[in-house]
Amino acid sequence: MIEVLKGNSKFHLWLLHNGYPELAALLGALMADKEAFNWLMANGYNHYAAFCNAIDDDPDAIQWLKVHKFTFLSLLVDAVEQREAARNFLMTQKLQIFILFSNYILKLKQDQNFKYADYHKIHFR
Repeated sequence: MIEVLKGNSKFHLWLLHNGYPELAALLGALMADKEAFNWLMANGYNHYAAFCNAIDDDPDAIQWLKVHKFTFLSLLVDAVEQREAARNFLMTQKLQIFILFSNYILKLKQDQNFKYADYHKIHFR
């Protein structure tokens, strides 16, 4: 999944065509693809859609994850936000891959925010 966040479209297509359309859509939604986000919502992956919104600081999405007991996704949101408790938990559970994943999501979001802040470009959000 990290390869997709790095821009590897071949891996993204592999996920899509090899039984993991929800992961392909999740990664697309993380990269601001509205069609991918809508696919998640329409196909029963609301938790992944909520995760995408939660990492964009949507308080309703954060609350939704907690209410519906998506504890690990909530933990990942905290890891993306560089919260020490979440990162320590992932380390102690030998889940360093998710620390790496959260770091890539953070970089992706920072890059998106930088591009959006560029006043030379027109934004239709």
